[in-house]
Parts: sequence; C-alpha cells; structure tokens
Amino acid sequence: MIRPLILLTLLAAPALAQTAPDQAVPAQTVPAQTAPARTAATDAAPGDAPVVQVLSWGGDFSAAQAATMARSFTAARAVEVRFADSDDPAGVVKTQVEAGNVTTDVASVGQGAAMRLCDEGDVLPIDPATLAPGADGQPAAQDFWPGTLSDCFVPTDIYATVIAYRTGAGAPPQTAADFFDLERFPGRRGLGRTPQFTLELALLADGVPPTEVYQVLATPEGVERAFARLDTIKDQTIWWEAGAQPIQLLADGEVTMAHAYNGRVFKAAQVDKLPLAILWDGQINEIEGWVIPKGAPRADLARDFVAHSTSPQELARFAAELPYGPPRLSAQALVDGFAAAGKPAMAPHLPTVPDNMKNALTVDPVFWAEHETQLRERFAAWLAAE
Repeated sequence: MIRPLILLTLLAAPALAQTAPDQAVPAQTVPAQTAPARTAATDAAPGDAPVVQVLSWGGDFSAAQAATMARSFTAARAVEVRFADSDDPAGVVKTQVEAGNVTTDVASVGQGAAMRLCDEGDVLPIDPATLAPGADGQPAAQDFWPGTLSDCFVPTDIYATVIAYRTGAGAPPQTAADFFDLERFPGRRGLGRTPQFTLELALLADGVPPTEVYQVLATPEGVERAFARLDTIKDQTIWWEAGAQPIQLLADGEVTMAHAYNGRVFKAAQVDKLPLAILWDGQINEIEGWVIPKGAPRADLARDFVAHSTSPQELARFAAELPYGPPRLSAQALVDGFAAAGKPAMAPHLPTVPDNMKNALTVDPVFWAEHETQLRERFAAWLAAE
C-alpha cells in the first residue's frame, strides 16, 4: 500500500533548540493541567484498550510519528496512542510535574531541554538495556550516535539548519565560505534573527573546524571573529524569524542564499518543485527524542512505546516520511525511498549520510545554556548598530 504524502510544514526554531524544533506547524499549546484541545489517534485499537498519551510538536512531525511508530505499536500491542500538540512540550512537562497533575506519558523534546528536565528530576530514567538492539544485534547503547543517548533521553531524529540556494543562476556554492562571498555569488542573504546557528555559521565559514567552534566561540576573540565575518554581509542580509520565511525569500528571488531548515528545503524542492537546493557544507544539526515525565500515568507502557519507536526499523520508517536522520547507526542503511509515489530515494536528503556530514556541526546545548544570555545581548546590540 502506498502511504499518503505528508507535506513538510515547519516552524522556526527559537534561540535555543531545546525548546522547539523547526518541524511543527504553528501548534496549539496544550494546557498543563487540562485535557488537550486537539488530539490525534492512530489506527483504532479495541475500545477498552489502554492508551499512551504522547505530547509532540504537531503538524507533519506528529503525523509522521503517528503513521509509523504509533501505528505499528498499536498493531503489535493493541495499545492506543493519542497525540497532543504543543509548541513547547518541555515546558508543558515541567508545568505538569510541578503541579502534580501529569497527563503525559511520553514527550518529544530537544536534547538540551531533556538535559535540564533530567537534571531537575522532572523526567524518569530510561535504561538503555530495555531498548531494542541494533539491526545487527549490537546493544542499543552502542548503536545510537555517540553523545545522543543519555540517562533520561532516547533520540528519535536529527535535523539540520543548512545553506539553501537558488539553482540555475550560475555556478552553485561549494562551501560555507561562499555564503559570505558577495563578489562571486552576488545577491542578498537570508539569516535567522538569532545568535544560535548564525554565529556558528560565521565561524565555520571563517575556517574554524566543527570540533573547535564552541571552544572558539567561548572566548571574547572568537565572538569578535564571528561578528567580523557577519559584518561582511550585514547590509545585504534579510533577517527572518519564522521557518517559512527563508523559503519564501528564495522563491521570490529576494535572496540568492538563505540559512534554512533542511525539511523545508526538501519539501520546497522535491514536492513543490521550486528551483532550490541544499549546500550541506557547514550544516548545523540538532537532536530530539523522547522523555517520560515523572509521574506519568502509564510509565510502563511509555517505556514500551519508547523502546518500540526507537528501534532501527521504526526510525528508518520515520526517516522515509520526513528527511530527518535516524540517530541509530544501523538504521541509516534501512532508510527507503520517500514515502510517496514517484518520489526520490530519501537517504541522500538526510543530514546524517556520510557525504552530508563531512563538515557538520552538532549544536552543543551545554554551551548555549551557559552563554545564551550574553550572546543574545551582544547579537541584539550588533543588529541595532549602524
């Protein structure tokens, strides 16, 4: 059976990735102490079946989770999975736990938010030994990308902020440095109005290796180096605040390159047939996944759902719905074509394939937790200066 096409409509990520990913449509925030106003269930389980309540980002992201992870869990376990939407799942979890009125069993959050929730005792530990083994039988702890699996957090996907450009207008850019080269690649640029992603991109373009970006950015000299690079394109930059904007700017010809979310660029190019492409050099990727709130009504079923939904097979099926890389090493080779008729193989469009990861940077949530306030103030002052 051909699964229906799931269009990618994504939100802008805020200053810190751990509070919201880029992939949800504007979501209705779920009140912390009341039943959510909008939910979606998977294929029907028996009327008296137990229910797992999942809090996620809404839009096509939740739809893809429902079509893959949740649907197969219902089929295998006769457990209904219901989705509630929020543009800040971590905030909802925090509020529910503090109020002692937890209605969420599993929540999708960014890695940084998961770290905070775990440190503050708001989510339950998840034993890696309970997770599905790798496709080749290796323990789960060895199969997840290094640094992604933690005490209270099981990753589900890796997405990226990338350089997108209009095709058919001369030689395409080859490196992140080309984003800042207005002579060889004339035209205005689109950048998010946030220090995160923007400062990292400036240093990557200035020749700082991905492994050293946060070390450099932690110094006053590194901060000045990033802003000096941004100075070279400041008067030719259009600043965007929502994830749809860079795609629209590119489509309208107002910019020739823009920093944008890889899922949006994929949808624009592969589904909407706009003349856009991704330059993967200097991509900045982020990780999100599941947490189980402290006091979850059905914690045992929640652990079962987390284990099922993060198996290599389920992560590969999810990646065929949305172009976000599976965070398990053995899942990459299992990714099939885009889950729609006549569409291309999905694997080359994932942030995690080796060719796309050659000069990739993974966001360091610890760095941003320590430096966000200072860098946000510095960035605002720089934007306001003539």
